[in-house]
Amino acid sequence: MRIRRYDPDFSRRKFLADAARGVLAGGVLMPLHAAIAADGDASKAYPAELLSIDVYTKGKLKPGDTIDASNVEHVKELLQPITYEQILTQGRKLKLKAATTDVMKLSPWEYMEATVRNKGLASWDSTGNVVVQSNGQPWIGGNPFPDFKTGKDLMAAQTLGWGRQDNSLYVARLTALQPDGSIGYVYTGCWSTLQTTGRVAMAPMPYIDKWKEYLRYQTLFFLSPQDQRGTSFLNIWYYDQNKFPLLYGYLPQFRRVRQFPTTQRFEPLVPGVTLYLSDAWGAGDPMNTWGNFKIVSRGPFLAGLSDNWAWDNPNWEHKFHGGPQGKSFWDVTVELVPEAICVECQPVRYPRAPIGKKRVWFDARTQALISMVTYDRNDKPFRAYDGGAGLYEHGDQKVMDGKHPYYSWTSIMASDIQTRRVTRFEQVRELEGYHSGAGQPTEMLYDKYLTRAALYSLGAI
Repeated sequence: MRIRRYDPDFSRRKFLADAARGVLAGGVLMPLHAAIAADGDASKAYPAELLSIDVYTKGKLKPGDTIDASNVEHVKELLQPITYEQILTQGRKLKLKAATTDVMKLSPWEYMEATVRNKGLASWDSTGNVVVQSNGQPWIGGNPFPDFKTGKDLMAAQTLGWGRQDNSLYVARLTALQPDGSIGYVYTGCWSTLQTTGRVAMAPMPYIDKWKEYLRYQTLFFLSPQDQRGTSFLNIWYYDQNKFPLLYGYLPQFRRVRQFPTTQRFEPLVPGVTLYLSDAWGAGDPMNTWGNFKIVSRGPFLAGLSDNWAWDNPNWEHKFHGGPQGKSFWDVTVELVPEAICVECQPVRYPRAPIGKKRVWFDARTQALISMVTYDRNDKPFRAYDGGAGLYEHGDQKVMDGKHPYYSWTSIMASDIQTRRVTRFEQVRELEGYHSGAGQPTEMLYDKYLTRAALYSLGAI
């Protein structure tokens, strides 16, 4: 008879014991960072029950199965509450796959390299900003705190490096669904980002000196429908996370660029969508406008980290299902994350915010965002932000990001559980000559999309 060294509840007991002792660094069998540093494989840090959905559920579910209302109870504790409710009552489904153990396949390659290269160099300054410990300069790229100790450590990495790429352009289609499952609005447009500090792959690195005061430039502009065509918004983020970004917008009906109040971050940018400026990457606001950061849970989780690129569609368009009319949710493939860290925080500089707190889940191996839920002022689940990501690689087909396959989000859902409105958006290959991808030339990206003059030009498209 073979005696198992680690029974199915070993990990649960270990997470609880570590939390009681204030131990927060990742890993169960050994320190997570040590396992990753050895060969990029996190599996040595976890027992079999956290690496296999088959073992975790004692054979009730396995890779290739579909989670639906008939079996979701077996994995209820692995889901955030709004996803669970959608599966149980609204026909949402999730396809299971085997867990990915190579962390270099779970994040943009250069970002992970920079994390290893710059490990141990970051600290917090007296103003609550991340700096290089030796000289007090802005952060130089990658995750500043891979050996995280606090919830704010985790939020720092997410806020400072949204998509973990220096320059990017995402071409997207947004579909806003009504509570009855019908389509209310369909928008197409582009999201452009230029990282000015903490750059990891493109020269100059790690800063663009003339914009060192800033963290990023980011523009969202719409191509359709016709009455919204040319509408655009430019966010200019200061590196100082105590300052609100500058927010400019171009509205075609007024034919001018105006500056918007930047504290109004909890309203839809265009009619019908359940997506706020605050939601972007789970960290859409300056970090220090939120507070009371705390880690509220550690444990396994289900998330769409890989195999979600729609490689079999020429324009990367995704399939959907569920809801009253079969249109509400993307088809997403999820896998077992051996250790997810849930961070809770509150909007401390937004007295009129409709939410009282948010919970954000991070994959402990990469500290990448995997899900978010906001709660209203009565502490009831309000809105969720989740979806799929992965390498844009399948067999001989691949999209390159420099020397390595492109890793990015593929499809996202912004769900309002109280009204049952859902906005699903997807990254597509091309629309009207705009192409998704990282590595866009810096000056071109800035001149074409990221200035107030560019907003006028985009308004004329």
